[in-house]
Amino acid sequence: MPTTIRTPRLDLVPIDPAAIRHLLAGERRLAEGVVGLTLPPEFPTDDDLAGFLPIQLNRMEQSPDLRDWMARLMVSDSNQAIGHCGFHGPPDVIGRAEIGYTVFTAFRGQGYAKESARALTAWALEQGEIDVFASVAPHNAASLAVVRSIGFRQIGTQEDEVDGLELVFAVRAAELR
Repeated sequence: MPTTIRTPRLDLVPIDPAAIRHLLAGERRLAEGVVGLTLPPEFPTDDDLAGFLPIQLNRMEQSPDLRDWMARLMVSDSNQAIGHCGFHGPPDVIGRAEIGYTVFTAFRGQGYAKESARALTAWALEQGEIDVFASVAPHNAASLAVVRSIGFRQIGTQEDEVDGLELVFAVRAAELR
Protein backbone atom coordinates (compact mmCIF):
# COMPACT_ATOMS: atom_id res chain seq x y z
CA MET A 1 0.00 0.00 0.00
CA PRO A 2 1.46 3.40 -0.95
CA THR A 3 2.50 5.78 1.80
CA THR A 4 0.90 9.15 2.52
CA ILE A 5 3.48 11.84 3.24
CA ARG A 6 2.26 14.23 5.94
CA THR A 7 3.25 17.85 6.46
CA PRO A 8 1.88 20.36 8.99
CA ARG A 9 -0.97 21.34 6.64
CA LEU A 10 -1.07 18.67 3.92
CA ASP A 11 -1.41 15.00 3.21
CA LEU A 12 0.39 14.04 0.01
CA VAL A 13 -1.75 11.08 -1.03
CA PRO A 14 -0.73 8.74 -3.86
CA ILE A 15 -3.29 8.95 -6.66
CA ASP A 16 -5.08 5.65 -7.21
CA PRO A 17 -4.64 4.38 -10.79
CA ALA A 18 -8.40 3.75 -10.96
CA ALA A 19 -9.00 7.48 -10.44
CA ILE A 20 -6.64 8.29 -13.30
CA ARG A 21 -8.41 5.81 -15.57
CA HIS A 22 -11.75 7.50 -14.77
CA LEU A 23 -10.32 10.97 -15.44
CA LEU A 24 -8.90 9.85 -18.77
CA ALA A 25 -12.31 8.39 -19.68
CA GLY A 26 -14.06 11.66 -18.77
CA GLU A 27 -15.70 10.09 -15.71
CA ARG A 28 -14.99 12.86 -13.20
CA ARG A 29 -17.57 11.81 -10.57
CA LEU A 30 -16.25 8.24 -10.56
CA ALA A 31 -12.69 9.57 -10.12
CA GLU A 32 -13.86 11.74 -7.22
CA GLY A 33 -15.48 8.68 -5.66
CA VAL A 34 -12.20 6.79 -5.83
CA VAL A 35 -10.17 9.59 -4.23
CA GLY A 36 -12.93 10.57 -1.81
CA LEU A 37 -12.65 14.27 -2.70
CA THR A 38 -14.24 16.84 -4.96
CA LEU A 39 -11.71 17.87 -7.59
CA PRO A 40 -11.60 21.51 -8.68
CA PRO A 41 -12.85 22.32 -12.20
CA GLU A 42 -9.32 23.19 -13.35
CA PHE A 43 -8.14 19.61 -12.85
CA PRO A 44 -7.41 17.82 -15.01
CA THR A 45 -6.27 20.25 -17.68
CA ASP A 46 -5.97 19.27 -21.33
CA ASP A 47 -2.20 19.01 -20.76
CA ASP A 48 -2.80 16.69 -17.78
CA LEU A 49 -5.02 14.49 -19.95
CA ALA A 50 -2.60 14.47 -22.88
CA GLY A 51 0.65 13.90 -21.00
CA PHE A 52 0.92 13.89 -17.23
CA LEU A 53 -1.88 11.48 -16.34
CA PRO A 54 -1.28 8.86 -19.07
CA ILE A 55 2.45 8.84 -18.31
CA GLN A 56 1.82 8.42 -14.59
CA LEU A 57 -0.78 5.68 -15.19
CA ASN A 58 1.63 3.81 -17.45
CA ARG A 59 4.36 3.97 -14.80
CA MET A 60 1.91 2.84 -12.10
CA GLU A 61 0.86 -0.13 -14.20
CA GLN A 62 4.45 -1.08 -15.00
CA SER A 63 5.69 -0.72 -11.40
CA PRO A 64 2.70 -0.97 -9.03
CA ASP A 65 4.97 -1.67 -6.06
CA LEU A 66 6.72 1.70 -6.61
CA ARG A 67 3.64 3.97 -6.48
CA ASP A 68 5.24 6.01 -3.68
CA TRP A 69 7.48 7.42 -6.44
CA MET A 70 4.60 8.71 -8.56
CA ALA A 71 1.77 11.25 -8.60
CA ARG A 72 0.02 12.40 -5.43
CA LEU A 73 -2.83 14.72 -4.57
CA MET A 74 -2.15 17.56 -2.15
CA VAL A 75 -4.97 17.35 0.37
CA SER A 76 -5.35 20.20 2.87
CA ASP A 77 -6.13 19.82 6.53
CA SER A 78 -9.69 20.89 5.59
CA ASN A 79 -9.87 17.84 3.27
CA GLN A 80 -9.70 19.77 -0.02
CA ALA A 81 -7.69 18.78 -3.07
CA ILE A 82 -5.47 21.83 -3.49
CA GLY A 83 -3.01 20.53 -6.06
CA HIS A 84 -0.96 17.58 -7.16
CA CYS A 85 2.67 16.72 -6.70
CA GLY A 86 5.03 13.82 -6.53
CA PHE A 87 7.87 12.35 -8.48
CA HIS A 88 8.20 12.02 -12.23
CA GLY A 89 8.60 8.30 -11.62
CA PRO A 90 10.71 5.79 -9.73
CA PRO A 91 14.41 6.78 -9.77
CA ASP A 92 15.39 3.38 -11.17
CA VAL A 93 12.96 3.92 -14.07
CA ILE A 94 13.56 7.57 -14.97
CA GLY A 95 17.18 7.80 -13.84
CA ARG A 96 16.79 10.17 -10.89
CA ALA A 97 14.49 11.30 -8.09
CA GLU A 98 12.74 14.33 -9.59
CA ILE A 99 9.94 16.24 -7.91
CA GLY A 100 7.09 18.15 -9.47
CA TYR A 101 4.16 20.11 -8.07
CA THR A 102 1.12 22.11 -9.16
CA VAL A 103 -1.03 24.14 -6.79
CA PHE A 104 -4.54 24.88 -8.01
CA THR A 105 -5.25 28.57 -8.62
CA ALA A 106 -7.42 29.27 -5.55
CA PHE A 107 -4.68 27.99 -3.23
CA ARG A 108 -1.60 29.66 -4.70
CA GLY A 109 0.54 32.06 -2.72
CA GLN A 110 0.03 30.25 0.59
CA GLY A 111 3.25 28.23 0.73
CA TYR A 112 1.75 24.89 -0.29
CA ALA A 113 4.20 24.33 -3.15
CA LYS A 114 7.16 24.91 -0.87
CA GLU A 115 5.68 22.69 1.85
CA SER A 116 5.05 19.81 -0.55
CA ALA A 117 8.40 20.21 -2.36
CA ARG A 118 10.25 20.18 0.96
CA ALA A 119 8.36 17.08 2.14
CA LEU A 120 8.89 15.18 -1.13
CA THR A 121 12.58 16.03 -1.10
CA ALA A 122 13.03 14.95 2.52
CA TRP A 123 11.14 11.72 1.85
CA ALA A 124 13.32 10.88 -1.18
CA LEU A 125 16.49 11.51 0.81
CA GLU A 126 15.14 9.29 3.63
CA GLN A 127 14.71 6.53 1.02
CA GLY A 128 18.44 6.68 0.31
CA GLU A 129 18.57 9.02 -2.66
CA ILE A 130 21.73 11.14 -2.65
CA ASP A 131 20.35 13.90 -4.89
CA VAL A 132 16.85 15.14 -5.64
CA PHE A 133 16.13 17.09 -8.81
CA ALA A 134 13.59 19.61 -10.09
CA SER A 135 13.20 21.04 -13.60
CA VAL A 136 11.64 24.48 -13.92
CA ALA A 137 10.77 26.67 -16.90
CA PRO A 138 12.95 29.80 -16.83
CA HIS A 139 9.86 32.07 -16.84
CA ASN A 140 8.17 30.32 -13.87
CA ALA A 141 9.22 32.77 -11.16
CA ALA A 142 7.04 31.20 -8.46
CA SER A 143 8.48 27.72 -8.95
CA LEU A 144 12.02 29.06 -9.21
CA ALA A 145 11.50 30.77 -5.84
CA VAL A 146 10.21 27.51 -4.33
CA VAL A 147 13.17 25.36 -5.31
CA ARG A 148 15.74 28.00 -4.45
CA SER A 149 14.16 28.67 -1.05
CA ILE A 150 14.58 25.05 0.07
CA GLY A 151 18.17 24.72 -1.05
CA PHE A 152 18.11 23.53 -4.65
CA ARG A 153 20.95 24.83 -6.85
CA GLN A 154 20.87 25.11 -10.62
CA ILE A 155 23.17 22.52 -12.16
CA GLY A 156 22.29 22.88 -15.84
CA THR A 157 19.57 23.11 -18.45
CA GLN A 158 17.65 20.62 -20.56
CA GLU A 159 15.32 20.73 -23.51
CA ASP A 160 12.02 19.03 -22.65
CA GLU A 161 10.13 17.68 -25.66
CA VAL A 162 6.85 19.10 -24.32
CA ASP A 163 7.83 22.09 -22.16
CA GLY A 164 10.89 23.38 -24.04
CA LEU A 165 13.85 24.85 -22.17
CA GLU A 166 14.02 23.97 -18.48
CA LEU A 167 16.49 24.88 -15.76
CA VAL A 168 17.65 21.79 -13.88
CA PHE A 169 18.13 22.04 -10.12
CA ALA A 170 19.46 19.55 -7.56
CA VAL A 171 19.83 19.34 -3.81
CA ARG A 172 21.84 16.94 -1.66
CA ALA A 173 20.88 15.77 1.82
CA ALA A 174 23.47 18.04 3.46
CA GLU A 175 22.16 21.07 1.56
CA LEU A 176 18.47 20.80 2.45
CA ARG A 177 17.18 23.80 4.37
